Amino acid sequence: MPRATARAMAAIEPQTARKQHLHLDHRMTEQTPQRCGLVAVIGAPNAGKSTLVNQLVGQKVAITSAKAQTTRARLLGIALTQAQDGAATQIILIDTPGIFAPRRRLDRAMVHAAWEGTVSADAVVLMVDPLKQRRHELEPLLESLAERPEKKLLVLNKVDVSKKEPLLELAQELAGKVGFSEVFFISALTGDGVPGLKAQLAAMMPEGPWHYPEEQVSDASERLLAAEVTREQLYRQLHEELPYDSAVRPESYQTRKDGSVEIHQQIVIARDSQKPIVLGKRGARIKAIGEAARAELATILGVPVHLFLHVKVDEKWSDSREIFEEIGLDWVR
Repeated sequence: MPRATARAMAAIEPQTARKQHLHLDHRMTEQTPQRCGLVAVIGAPNAGKSTLVNQLVGQKVAITSAKAQTTRARLLGIALTQAQDGAATQIILIDTPGIFAPRRRLDRAMVHAAWEGTVSADAVVLMVDPLKQRRHELEPLLESLAERPEKKLLVLNKVDVSKKEPLLELAQELAGKVGFSEVFFISALTGDGVPGLKAQLAAMMPEGPWHYPEEQVSDASERLLAAEVTREQLYRQLHEELPYDSAVRPESYQTRKDGSVEIHQQIVIARDSQKPIVLGKRGARIKAIGEAARAELATILGVPVHLFLHVKVDEKWSDSREIFEEIGLDWVR
């Protein structure tokens, strides 16, 4: 996925978009020292991991919603900054699914993707929501992390809405269970504290050439990104009405002669009773989902988008190897 134009980036996230370009200042030469490394962002579901990755990259590369376990597959976001020693630094961020106790095949595939993302990482960021905490998922995660050799950072999110004393007590408690190199207090939503975290991550990256070109912000194809943006709108507009067992399958993605993009997608649901929820009265809901997704994709891609959606009922979609591969998950038993 290419880096968005300055205008498109400003429309998505004005402050972080400008920071992304100011850091490097476009004065790189062949002699400019470089750093490049891998950072795994992990945590319990709904801790704000995807929002943080978007902030660090400077534009949207991962979908977000209030619904837990929104992120399904392991996704790379590519952030650029300048380290304190002047090195142009590329931080490859692995936005992982939330780690929780898996019950279904889909759950197991998501947790597998999350732990797989930490392998060979130069640093692991544990993100915690101090308000929800989700102790039943956080505690096993801390136990596993304590045994891992990677450098670890603790990031407490939502400082903008948390009380100071409980926040400090929680930080002290968690730091006593795992050998964290640093503790950061941030708001992934507003960006407070994120520049300091980004600077620390840059300092932790090893010297070496970049793995991706400067204009690339993600390893996700535009075809997969488009499906994710539609899935985000499904969650946002239907809230609790539509259960978690739904997926968006990319069917076709073509560039027309005029430069616009034509996208066809299939919304897969598990039960017939869910179809009227997705369609809405006289098709009003699916039309609204399509309009919102199309507008966002046009902003991200910088070209007009023609988006066509249809709904299919498949009770066994979550046991389909083909669908798993389409949405970026490994097939697990």
